[in-house]
Amino acid sequence: MKSKRHETILEIISDKDIETQEELIAALAGAGFKVTQATVSRDIRELKLVKVTSESGKYKYTAPSAKSEGVQQAYSAAFAASVKSVDSALNTVVIKTYPGLAQAVAAGIDALSDIEIMGCVAGDDTIFALTRSEDIARETVIKLKNLSL
Repeated sequence: MKSKRHETILEIISDKDIETQEELIAALAGAGFKVTQATVSRDIRELKLVKVTSESGKYKYTAPSAKSEGVQQAYSAAFAASVKSVDSALNTVVIKTYPGLAQAVAAGIDALSDIEIMGCVAGDDTIFALTRSEDIARETVIKLKNLSL
């Protein structure tokens, strides 16, 4: 069921500009899937979906191609447009975003191969990214700040 739902999500976001989780839930309902916001949030994270700017200037979910340099640029652009601040406390990197963008940014961070993050927890506008040490957290802050330049 989950793999079919993931396949359907990928079809939906390739056919339509889906800007919010609520829009995705409605589109999935139209395709015969009854899902909760928590399920869609997990699906977005597992599929590593990111929000990019559509031709109309609004944000939309898109699926990354893991080896594409364009995806890396999309993550950087989305990060720069979405993040307000990056700091660390001990071995945790704290990322503040504009409201509603934390989960998309966290999915992008999880997909970055050159950053040593064990995992992210995202709310509405805050992300906690856990690293293995304080030194790695400080290095990660620098790398993430460079993404927004």
